[in-house]
Amino acid sequence: MNERLRKLAGIGQSVWIDSLSRDDIQDGNLQRMIEEGVVGVTSNPTIFQKAISESSLYDEQLQELAEREDDPKEIFLGLAAEDIRDACDLMMPVYERTDKLDGYVSLEVSPDLAYDTPATVEEATRLHGLVNKPNLMVKIPATLPGLAAIEEMIATGHSINVTLIFSLERYRAVAAAYVRGLQRLVAAGGNPSLIASVASFFVSRVDSEADGRLDELGGHDELKGKLAIANAKLAYAAFQEIFSGEDWEFLESKGATKQRPLWASTSVKNPEYGDVMYVEELAGPDTVNTMPASTLDAFMDHGEVRSESPIEEGLDEARELIEKLREAGVDYEEVTEVIEKEGVAKFADSFDELLEVIQSKSRQVVRQS
Repeated sequence: MNERLRKLAGIGQSVWIDSLSRDDIQDGNLQRMIEEGVVGVTSNPTIFQKAISESSLYDEQLQELAEREDDPKEIFLGLAAEDIRDACDLMMPVYERTDKLDGYVSLEVSPDLAYDTPATVEEATRLHGLVNKPNLMVKIPATLPGLAAIEEMIATGHSINVTLIFSLERYRAVAAAYVRGLQRLVAAGGNPSLIASVASFFVSRVDSEADGRLDELGGHDELKGKLAIANAKLAYAAFQEIFSGEDWEFLESKGATKQRPLWASTSVKNPEYGDVMYVEELAGPDTVNTMPASTLDAFMDHGEVRSESPIEEGLDEARELIEKLREAGVDYEEVTEVIEKEGVAKFADSFDELLEVIQSKSRQVVRQS
């Protein structure tokens, strides 16, 4: 096991990888990452688009699916389900060893359903049935309509990765939806110990948006590159508050587990910033950091964690930063609202591009057969 990942694990942070491809599964790369200390996998439309377009390993199955199915989305689900099932099998020893804490693989509902609660519930339920693995997490975006879908899926006993969280207000609403779902599950006689959830708080995009606004205003360079970490630290403080006290302890006594914060989008977009700062600064107990391969490699090479819980340090400074930004003309609520809309739109665009790639490649392999 990589010593730097071992240190994160000792603190209580789980490292997941933000990439998945059939090549990684079949050439042993995913297994090697597991041996280094990676304990989970996430995927999204962009990841699958890259995997399917760049690999010939999908061609045979793609041809079989294309000969009986015209809908590119159904073809995609056939391809994705196989990769996800294989990844779940590789992660199963982790799932068992950690008593269901880790070992999960995430598959996202179609981004074009982000504002449709019933359709999200229907597709999330379908994906759980399609993959049919206990260590699958279905990703649901944290839009306002998504909140009701999250509660419903938890209440019916399904593990969920809540994605595209940017603001503290929305994070609190996500955690509340999870708790309500657990309360309904317990009241109905369900077993909450069989499910888990993470709340994926996106990091680097917050800095990109805030820094861009500061550039437009001019000056205030001392405020750049700080909002994302401050935002995540305040979210972690909210997590500690929400998952404590008598109400939570009752659910915990029934077998419920905390919905851990997951730090997503942790690659650094600005080359002037440290390439692993979103890992080093956000290490802490009961958290997950899902890293792209480049960030994982960089941290395993030269990452350092200065204390047992950096995520809990500097809370007063984090609150002050938001006020200083507001005084400088950068409104926190506006920043997070804009990047939520952009995040959903970007994933929807990636999904459309993915379907175009599948349609084109399907025609190609059928012609060659």
